[in-house]
Amino acid sequence: MLKVGDRLPAGTLKEFIEVEGNGCSVGPNDFDVHKATAGRKIAIFALPGAYTPTCSAKHVPGFVEKAAELKAAGVDEIWCVSVNDAFVMGAWGRDQKTAGKVRMMADGSADFTKAAGLTLDLTARGMGLRSNRYSMLVVDGEVKSLNVEGPGKFEVSDAATMLAQAKQLLK
Repeated sequence: MLKVGDRLPAGTLKEFIEVEGNGCSVGPNDFDVHKATAGRKIAIFALPGAYTPTCSAKHVPGFVEKAAELKAAGVDEIWCVSVNDAFVMGAWGRDQKTAGKVRMMADGSADFTKAAGLTLDLTARGMGLRSNRYSMLVVDGEVKSLNVEGPGKFEVSDAATMLAQAKQLLK
């Protein structure tokens, strides 16, 4: 499993882009994790699935609400990663009003999640292999903080915890 001090694994995440520009076409676009984090400070949070109760009611709204404070603390971007396809993540982002605040990054085949060692097997609940719920602060591709939740918990990966860590680590 990924730990503080590790570099993020190589991989590609997809983001549904609503408006063409900046070299991106409308629809799903690929983003190389190493290139997208190089020289940047990224707050990443991951969750088991789009439109699921805790994810929709607490996790994403918390980061949307604290986006300006996180950016004021030195975070360049906020990413939400989930094992869903880019179309679902794009629709969920519209529903959660994440535009300009949180990038909704799809890990459809769980390749990034597997490489990070942060999988959660929800096969018994009909959801297959998903991402564990976590948050991390990444600086130039290196993990500076990592908050992995226990099964069924939402206690350490929230936006308030990430904000406190950003204020401490990005002084």
